[in-house]
Amino acid sequence: MLTSKRESLDRDVVISRGSGDGEDDKPSSSLGKPKTIHPPIESHWHFPAPQDSKKPSSSMSNLGFKKFRESFKKLGGSSSKSMKMVLAGVRDPKDQKLVESFRELLFLEGQLPSQHQDYHTLLRFLRMRDFDLAKAKEAFFTYLKWREDYRVDAIPKEFKFEEYEAVKKCYPHGFHGVDRYGRPVYIERIGMVDLNKLLQVTTLERFTKYHVSEQEKTLNVRYPTCSIAAKKHVASTTSILDVHGVGLANFSKPARYLFMEIQKIDSNYYPETLNRLFIVNAGNGFKMLWKAVKAFLDARTLAKIRVLGYNYQSDLLEVIDQSNLPTFLGGSCTCSEYGGCLLSDRGPWNNPEITDVLQAISAGNEVNGNEEYSNEASEEPAMQNRKIQVLDAALQDAKKVSLTNT
Repeated sequence: MLTSKRESLDRDVVISRGSGDGEDDKPSSSLGKPKTIHPPIESHWHFPAPQDSKKPSSSMSNLGFKKFRESFKKLGGSSSKSMKMVLAGVRDPKDQKLVESFRELLFLEGQLPSQHQDYHTLLRFLRMRDFDLAKAKEAFFTYLKWREDYRVDAIPKEFKFEEYEAVKKCYPHGFHGVDRYGRPVYIERIGMVDLNKLLQVTTLERFTKYHVSEQEKTLNVRYPTCSIAAKKHVASTTSILDVHGVGLANFSKPARYLFMEIQKIDSNYYPETLNRLFIVNAGNGFKMLWKAVKAFLDARTLAKIRVLGYNYQSDLLEVIDQSNLPTFLGGSCTCSEYGGCLLSDRGPWNNPEITDVLQAISAGNEVNGNEEYSNEASEEPAMQNRKIQVLDAALQDAKKVSLTNT
C-alpha cells in the first residue's frame, strides 16, 4: 500500500491490492542477485531556486532568442539559462561520476555517437544494469545496433502512419495531459481493442514501427516540453491500462506477438522511461492472464505496477489531477472538441508557446555546435588527454608489430 499521498508521488509503486479488487502480489525476481529498485529517474533533477535575471545567452541566434524570450515571458520564465538548466537537470554527483566513466569507456571502444552520448541517455542505460559498466556497455551497444538495423533515425522522414485514425478506433490509446509532477500520462483501453479490425487496417510490423515513432517523440518532444511547463526535469511517463473485460481469450497469438515485441523494444531500447503503471478494472479474468503476463516482466518493471480492481479512482486522483483524467477514468475531461480524450494528444507538447521555447533552445544549441550544457565542459580536456594516450598506445603497438615482421 502507499504511504501518505504527497510522499508517494515520487516513489516507485509495487503491485498491491489498492482500494479496489485487484490482485495482491509482490514483484518476482530471477535467480541470483535481485535487481535494485531505483527511485524515480527525476529524483535528483529538481528545478533550482530562481535567480536574478541575466543577459540572454550569446549561444542563441537573435531570431531564436527573440522567439524564446517572447514565449518564455508568457510562461513566467526568467532566463534562457534557467530553462536550459531545466532540460539539463540538476545531477546527482555520484551518478554524474559514473556517467563520466561510462562515457569514457564507450569512447575508448569507439562507440559514442554524438547524438546518443547525452547525460540522460547514458544514465538510463546505467540504471538499467544497476550501474554495472560492463553490462551497461553491452546493452548500449545492442541499442545502437538496433537503431541502425531498424533505421530509427529515418522513421520521422520515411514512415507515414496514414492509418492512424482507423487504428485509434479499434485500439483506443493515447497521451492525455500530465500527472501532478508534470510527467506525460499515457492511457490504453485494452478491453476495447478489436484485434481483428486492427489487423484489417494495419499490420503488426507497421504498428510496432508506429510505437517506436511515438517513443522517439516522447523522448525528444514530450519530455522536454513537459520539463519546460513544469519547470523541472521530466524523464518518465505515468501510464494507465484499462483492462475492463480482458481475460485469457484476449491473449491470442497476434496479441502475444505484439505484446512481446513492444515489451522487448521498451525494455531494451527505452529503459527507465516508465515512472509507474496503473492497471485498472482488473477482474477475475485478467487475474488469470496477469499470472502469465508478469512472467515476461523483470522485477524492476513489476515494482512500478499496481493492479487495481473497480474502485481505483482515488488511487489515480492521488497522482493525477481530475482535469487531466478522462471521465471514463473518474476525471472531468471529455475533450469533446476532438471527439474524445484519446484522440486529442493533449499536453504541453501541443502548446505553441512551449514548443517555440523548445525550438529556440534547440536552435541555440545548433549555433553553439551541439555542445552539451556547460557543466560538462570540464570533461573535454580529460577526454582529449585520454584520446592522446590511446593513440600513443596504438602507435607503440604498431611499431612493435612492424619490428616483429622485419
